[in-house]
Amino acid sequence: MWYNGKTVVRTHAKNGTQMAWAIVSGVGSGWLRIKPATTDGVANIHIILSTALANSRPVDVFMENNEISQATLR
Repeated sequence: MWYNGKTVVRTHAKNGTQMAWAIVSGVGSGWLRIKPATTDGVANIHIILSTALANSRPVDVFMENNEISQATLR
């Protein structure tokens, strides 16, 4: 399900592969894991969410099984 025009509150990543999370207001509750499909995919979504956080820009996120699987910077 898509959640549009949301605000990223925090992001977090670990140095292991495919380990990144975000808090997005109005989407789920608490930390949401970025769905581990490929290393590049996780990194790309984390970059989108971190860019949104750093520049106060809204994002659209797609949730699949309580994980973020897609993101778009507005």
